[in-house]
Amino acid sequence: MTLRRRKTGLIVVVSGPSGVGKSTLCRAMLSDLEGLTLSVSCTTRKPRPGERDGVDYYFLDEAQFRDMIARDEFIEWAQVYDHLYGTPWKAVIQAHEAETDVLLDIDAQGARQIMARVKEAVFVFVTPPSLEALRTRLVARASDPPEEIERRLQHASEEIANFHTYHYLVRNEDLVQATKELEAIIIAERLKTSRLDKRWLVEQGLLVKTTVSCPSRSGL
Repeated sequence: MTLRRRKTGLIVVVSGPSGVGKSTLCRAMLSDLEGLTLSVSCTTRKPRPGERDGVDYYFLDEAQFRDMIARDEFIEWAQVYDHLYGTPWKAVIQAHEAETDVLLDIDAQGARQIMARVKEAVFVFVTPPSLEALRTRLVARASDPPEEIERRLQHASEEIANFHTYHYLVRNEDLVQATKELEAIIIAERLKTSRLDKRWLVEQGLLVKTTVSCPSRSGL
């Protein structure tokens, strides 16, 4: 029997260097676990081949994006290289309050902002097998000139050095294995006793009502 969690779902932040495979890993999770959704971020960059508006990203012009900043509509936003990226509050709050676990696929700048604003979020850092393997992936993607690839590799090295600020680390050498590791993290977080609705234990006859203390939990 699946234990019922508290009335709010998990917020799982998946972060890592550009080209490490965060998006592929997150989308693989959606078919493996029930009760999981992926937050769709906004960006001012142009769509890559095969990307769809509202599915992979909300593709905005800079004026639209800055209007959202002015209205405080982002849980986090950052300029990454030459483009703006941000995660809207609305979708995250809706999923959180609906007992749905939500994945946020974001860069390291955005992850740091959420660390400061949402203490209860779970943070997972994804690394490549090696920096040389990351170079190979970025070259194969064929979307950036050589100087941009070198800049991304330098940023990747700096981001990896801060791995200890996250709760978990997943090394994405093999997608199947990395997916299993991320799935295990989410399942373990779901089963933490601190997330359990203690009233459910009373309803099941496992606890006596007078012994249960259900402290309130701060929201977002």
